[in-house]
Amino acid sequence: MRKITLSNGQTIEVECLSCALVNGLIEPDGGVVIETEYFHAHQDVAYPIRGLVILASKRHIKCLDELTELERNDYINILSKIRKAQREVLDIEYVYYFYNEDTTHHFHTWMVPRYEWMYEFGRSIESVRPVLLHARNNLNNEENIKEVMSAIKALTKALES
Repeated sequence: MRKITLSNGQTIEVECLSCALVNGLIEPDGGVVIETEYFHAHQDVAYPIRGLVILASKRHIKCLDELTELERNDYINILSKIRKAQREVLDIEYVYYFYNEDTTHHFHTWMVPRYEWMYEFGRSIESVRPVLLHARNNLNNEENIKEVMSAIKALTKALES
């Protein structure tokens, strides 16, 4: 079992966070953004950043090359749909994409929006961890959570059509 701290400060214990999320054992704040046969997209449960989406494989795999052809096609299609919605609905100009194979979760891609306030931490991959920690420690307030929830609803609505 692993202990994971959620964006609201609550700590949970799970074998695999991705399994718990895709199987509905843990409800991500604001719910699921979009779900396909092979993937599950949700607001990151650990960091309250407006429009930060995690796209996770429903299958318990770790690496890109483990995806079947159908999963690969679904992955790129859903990733691009989410990105388009981030741009058009949330006015997010830039996104950093991250995927790592030594994760304790399923294969997943982080879609981390870049906002002006983030540039004080830098403009490279090294800036992401401080940005995430800043969000968890300083943006976990009622006003920001309302913005995050509103963004989830907007993304979900845009992706339904």
